[in-house]
Amino acid sequence: MRISELSRRSGVPTATIKFYLSEGLLPPGRATSATQAEYGEQHVRRLRLIRALIGVRKLSVSATRQLLAAVAEHQGDLHQTLGLVLGARPLTGDQAAVEEQPSADVQELVTTLGWQVSPRSPARRATAESLEALQALAPDITWQSLVPYAQLAEATAALDLDGLEQTDNPLERAERAILLTVLLEPVLLALRRLAQENESAKRYGG
Repeated sequence: MRISELSRRSGVPTATIKFYLSEGLLPPGRATSATQAEYGEQHVRRLRLIRALIGVRKLSVSATRQLLAAVAEHQGDLHQTLGLVLGARPLTGDQAAVEEQPSADVQELVTTLGWQVSPRSPARRATAESLEALQALAPDITWQSLVPYAQLAEATAALDLDGLEQTDNPLERAERAILLTVLLEPVLLALRRLAQENESAKRYGG
């Protein structure tokens, strides 16, 4: 397909595609002349992945380039791929410079559950900040209060990883990792809201 068709199929403007090509995020197409090239389905998938990383994950162009290169480097290693997508594994290799002192409450939660998570995981920091905000309004809420929710999340994670194992292609795995970890999150929140409404109707509805 020509670049105009690639733009139509992917929903990415032609000018943006050319920018991604110049920045090395998108591999070049097969040259058909001095000014023309043909693109395939892999370019469509790659564009969707790039747009998810930049538009949803809010990565910079430079960080996106690093992530895609790192995913290619660790192809076949699903744990590394997922760690890169989740931000639990550094892109630069200088992990010591970015690790933070873990929250004592979150560490207790992680230890109690027997979870293996990186000290630099953004989710660890987000949990600590959210728990602190909750305790400011309701001091009776502790890390122990989160255990039942964490156990539900553990079951969801098993479903996520089952979905990642459906392909051996590193780019498809990265794409699916973003789909199941980032893009699915609003759906999970919406389902929780629907479930809360349903439970309220059963308990308190007329």
